[in-house]
Amino acid sequence: MIEVKNLTKGFGGKNAIEDISFEVGSGSIYGLVGFNGAGKTTLLKCIAGVYKPDSGEALIDSKNTFTCPAIRQKMFFAADSFLFPESTMYKTGKFFAGYFPNFSFEMLDKLCGVFGIDKNARLTSFSKGMLRQAELIAGFSAMPEVLLLDESFDGLDPAKRNLMNNLILDYTAEKNCSVIISSHNLHEISDICDRVALIDGKKIRMDRSVDDIGADRCKFRLVFDAEKNESDFSGFNIKKIKCEGKMVTLSLIGSKDENEAKLREMNPLLIEKFPLSLEEIFLEEMEGSDYDFREIFS
Repeated sequence: MIEVKNLTKGFGGKNAIEDISFEVGSGSIYGLVGFNGAGKTTLLKCIAGVYKPDSGEALIDSKNTFTCPAIRQKMFFAADSFLFPESTMYKTGKFFAGYFPNFSFEMLDKLCGVFGIDKNARLTSFSKGMLRQAELIAGFSAMPEVLLLDESFDGLDPAKRNLMNNLILDYTAEKNCSVIISSHNLHEISDICDRVALIDGKKIRMDRSVDDIGADRCKFRLVFDAEKNESDFSGFNIKKIKCEGKMVTLSLIGSKDENEAKLREMNPLLIEKFPLSLEEIFLEEMEGSDYDFREIFS
């Protein structure tokens, strides 16, 4: 289990992340979404024990990841460009086997076969997508209890991304692993995560279960026989509303059926109900922020 408690880390007097807290249970996949430079890598490096937090702490099985070397042997951090370019997958495996007590060359051989990677070829000959695959092959072969993946889908084609999704899901379920996946694109990771959080450059702005994230949200489009304004809907928990004469579009929080019943009591000529996508919910949550979060859905 991963516990992040009030974690703050800065550079040059400016905080990159600030007072961040969350938990990732065993057998869970946690998605961390934010544009490039939002603080995802800094946060993962603090969890991995690479950086010492300025305040707060990151714990795995209640042990501090920065001060406890033994716990880091149960964790694999697949960072960008951490492999040795002049090495091969086999030599990389030998290096990691000296650190990770459960490293499996059998797993390395199987995954090299699955991805069509020559384990004796120099990494300098690999494309960006192949290097990402190599990082993940090394990560799975280490047989970790905690897996931290930093932009690991970047450069993968759709077929390889789907293959990687299945491997992560299978490994997490079989080994009861705790996984954090960071990405600048929500669509890359939302299908496999139990929870998704949005980081905005310092803090986590939204942290919700994927299953529950849209349970209490719904969008309605209504047409009335007279013009309406926002004050006519004061009895609703409104997240977003747009009044255009006799037409009103609004996103409501709460029971979908109860909200619909209350809206029908207003005698609209037409009422339409739409479920909100994960993308729409995130964008609504981020309204008023200084950042253009539409980038993470492109």
